[in-house]
Amino acid sequence: MKTKSILIIILVIITLIGLNSSVFVVEEKDQVVITQFGKPVGEAIIEPGMFFKLPFIQDANYFEKRYMEWNGDPNQVPTKDKKFIFVDTYARWQITDPLQFFKRLTNERGAQSRIDDILDGDTRNFIANNDIEEAVRTSNRIPESSDTGIIGDSLAKIYVGRDSIQNMILESANKQTKELGIKILDFRFKRINYVQEVQDQVYERMKSERFRIADKFRSEGQGEASRINGEKERELKNIQSLAFRDAEMIKGKADATAAAIYADAYNRSSKSRGLYGFLKSMETFEKTFDRKTSIFISTDSELYKYLKKMD
Repeated sequence: MKTKSILIIILVIITLIGLNSSVFVVEEKDQVVITQFGKPVGEAIIEPGMFFKLPFIQDANYFEKRYMEWNGDPNQVPTKDKKFIFVDTYARWQITDPLQFFKRLTNERGAQSRIDDILDGDTRNFIANNDIEEAVRTSNRIPESSDTGIIGDSLAKIYVGRDSIQNMILESANKQTKELGIKILDFRFKRINYVQEVQDQVYERMKSERFRIADKFRSEGQGEASRINGEKERELKNIQSLAFRDAEMIKGKADATAAAIYADAYNRSSKSRGLYGFLKSMETFEKTFDRKTSIFISTDSELYKYLKKMD
């Protein structure tokens, strides 16, 4: 009886283990390939739910259904115009046919290695087939004016552009990965940097461009300064001539008014004429003579008449 109970317990345990190993759950993020003795059996399971397999004989191989990332190693790549640049890339990929993926690549580590070979090779090929400007720039820019100068007037014209090169690499890579059960969803240049020699050349070209723009602004500024100074001198002379004219007109009017007043006062009577002559003579004496002055005058002079009277 005791032996029978032990056998029953053993059978129950074996049954539970068998049931546990025969049931597997597929989540929304998973897709599963069933293998029997290492070889795939049936179609891949891509819908979520609970499924059964043969215990101990079959295995459930889980693969990611979501998008996965790939980061390339920065590589030094030559361009068509014999310039070397460091190119750092990244991509997003997805397993679209898990059964084919398992047959060709087995697991995600094998897929990452294969994507390395494909994307790195295509990157080198397409970069090498284009000049450096095509890899760096996306489109041709129309020259614009800014506070610092003219922008884009010395840039070389491009015919392909960075975005087109990325799209061509993506298209070429997907042709190669189609039979692997994966798809490259997106490919981008994460960073493109010049090697030191090229950096020096770029900086020198940027400096010469800035110097050219500075010389242009200095020349324009000097021309504008000359024009402003010329206008200033012309305006100053015009103002001075107008002021001199007005001053002379005012002086002339004042002299005419004074002469009219003097004439009116002088012609009123003989006494007024005598007083006027006396005052003018005294004024002349005051302005002309001092203690050290010696003069010779005629007896016909008006001054002599007053001096004689003083005797």
